[in-house]
Amino acid sequence: AGAETLKRAVELDVASRFQESLVCYQEGIDLLLQAVRATKDEAKRRRYREKISELTFFSDGKYHKQIRIEENATGFGYEKLFHEYLTEIVSEVWVEDPYIRSIHQASGYLLYNFLRFCEMLVKGPCKVKTIHLLTSYDDGSGRNQQMSGLEEIQQSLRNYGVTLNIEFSSSIHDREIRFNNGWMIKIGRGLDYFKKPQGRFSIGYCDFDLRPCHETTVDIFHTKHTKKM
Repeated sequence: AGAETLKRAVELDVASRFQESLVCYQEGIDLLLQAVRATKDEAKRRRYREKISELTFFSDGKYHKQIRIEENATGFGYEKLFHEYLTEIVSEVWVEDPYIRSIHQASGYLLYNFLRFCEMLVKGPCKVKTIHLLTSYDDGSGRNQQMSGLEEIQQSLRNYGVTLNIEFSSSIHDREIRFNNGWMIKIGRGLDYFKKPQGRFSIGYCDFDLRPCHETTVDIFHTKHTKKM
């Protein structure tokens, strides 16, 4: 019952019905706390506590959900992470990540990761028309490849009626993604939380749900409940 109530709370959050969602969250947490007290199964108690700790609710209705991705965990493709926040009213997206660079970066296939993210936006159910990317220039010889790759993505998106605006900053450090329905997602490693595939024909090369991840933390907020800088 607690899990079903929390599921309903998330649905209400996505629909921007925040007061109703807060009531559901509180009811769901109360039910899970009752389950913790009632069960003697330590594994179940641990799962219930983990579920409760995922969600932090403040007395004034602020929302903060945290997801911790463990080292080598799978099942965290972009669709899994972002889909419930990409409602039909989403038409504009902001991506701030200093490392959308060439595919030869030691940490992975960074331009390809951004391309995969854009593909997810194009597929919907959202109706994205504009994507804003703020990143930093690649160093040295990688800059030409970075620019070439970004321009190719820009042109390809244009064929789908989506405008990609690209800006560069030498001082950007934070990584965050914002949707114009108010949701904001901060990922410790940005879009590059996947490990490099073992080979071009290994499982997980194409399907990110099957790709092992680096350990990272994902924090999800709604801008209605965050301080404006």
